[in-house]
Amino acid sequence: MTGVTDRSGVTVAETDGIAPSRVGGHAPVTPEWTCGTCDAEWPCEPKREQLLTEYGTDRAMLSVYLGACLAAAAEDLHISGATSLQDRFFGWLPRRPKQH
Repeated sequence: MTGVTDRSGVTVAETDGIAPSRVGGHAPVTPEWTCGTCDAEWPCEPKREQLLTEYGTDRAMLSVYLGACLAAAAEDLHISGATSLQDRFFGWLPRRPKQH
């Protein structure tokens, strides 16, 4: 099985019923936007941990990546302006302490 890069630049698992072979796993399966490894809504908890580790302190780039995923998911799921998708893609991000 091979992954496919969707319009957001995310490598996703092909929907052939086989778990993704991508290193690190937990890739989204479109158009459902579920995890190809654990079948939870994407980004699942393990993927969230991977993303925080991968992007480290570069929160701006993580937000750009998640924004592209959000836009693709909204189109695939035929949802516009849904707060639940915003919470799903951004609500789990840790808050930065305010600078004084």
